[in-house]
Amino acid sequence: MSSVITAPNSSMDTASPPQSRVRTTSRRRSVSSRIYLPALSVVAVAVVLLAIGLSSRWGGTSFAASITNLRVVIVGPVTVAILVLFLVIERLRPAQRRSFFARGYRQDVLYTVLNATLVVPLVVALSLSFAEVATKTFPWIVLPRFGFLPRWFVIAFIFVAMDACNWTAHLANHRVRMLWRFHELHHSQEDMSVLTVFRTHPLIHVSYLITLIPGIILVANGAVTTTLLVVYAAVVAFEHSNTNLSFGPLNRIFCSPNYHRIHHRVEGRQDVNLGFALTIWDQLSGRAVFPTKETIRIDTGLPGRPLAVEQSALRARHFSVLVAQLLGPFRPLDAPPETETDRLAVLSFDNEVRDRTGAGFDTVDSRPTTLNNRGTPRG
Repeated sequence: MSSVITAPNSSMDTASPPQSRVRTTSRRRSVSSRIYLPALSVVAVAVVLLAIGLSSRWGGTSFAASITNLRVVIVGPVTVAILVLFLVIERLRPAQRRSFFARGYRQDVLYTVLNATLVVPLVVALSLSFAEVATKTFPWIVLPRFGFLPRWFVIAFIFVAMDACNWTAHLANHRVRMLWRFHELHHSQEDMSVLTVFRTHPLIHVSYLITLIPGIILVANGAVTTTLLVVYAAVVAFEHSNTNLSFGPLNRIFCSPNYHRIHHRVEGRQDVNLGFALTIWDQLSGRAVFPTKETIRIDTGLPGRPLAVEQSALRARHFSVLVAQLLGPFRPLDAPPETETDRLAVLSFDNEVRDRTGAGFDTVDSRPTTLNNRGTPRG
């Protein structure tokens, strides 16, 4: 039996691959026009870690006890008392005068509740899973007990190393676009307060898991106590407060509200003053900008408002804005400012302003003229 091999049709052979490639490229463009695909990698990392944690039963650590311990740090009685004290200080010595019920404050209350209820279990799950992966994959990183090292020295070292890791992760959040998409929510606040420390995307904690490494390495020699973690959290919260306060000579060591406000400024570089508690990392990297009289009351937020914010419409729509902000990291890369996630709020603003002719509104650009320097309502 003989067989005949015929050459494939040359026109079809040359046309098919390009058409296939065109269809594939077209699909990719279609998907990328609706969603920022790199952001899904952060979701994937979180899902993988959670799966590992569940399968290993959190490395034998009590999940419920860990949640309780973290809640003590985040919203425990001592922490709440400290936050209330800071809120009082904000009223007595504000950097910028704000209504006690300013929109930004109300929005950050939502994030506080979100953190205390849903984010705490997520952070615990991610942390326990990360520790399990680290110790099982690299068992040699866990150092043995050093009898000659006093416990206080080990704890102090972990504390400083943890702060350095926080600084490193923070820098990455400003330099890597994929991570910035999750971090920009924190920078979108135009009404800074002590509660702004809670204004974070739940998945941002994936990038901060490296702060666990010092504790994992030295776990046999000591651990940072809950009391110290509460103090650390208080320092980080206070630097976000709307307070005109520096620490004098200690400003060269610790981050003050006036120091950190520069990091949140709406105009100028924001990849400066990245420190959580200590300024030394900023100084060593040439990123320290110390406060002056001109920087104390500078405006904060994101230039151009690329993300939905509660101040953008005539009336605050806190829950719809919250949803838009949480979906913000996944919006298309080329989405224009104040569209996509913020489109409905802006349209509502414009429609309501057109119906108003009262004082305080400019009939030329349909924006409030006297409410604040960004032309939008505060309350």
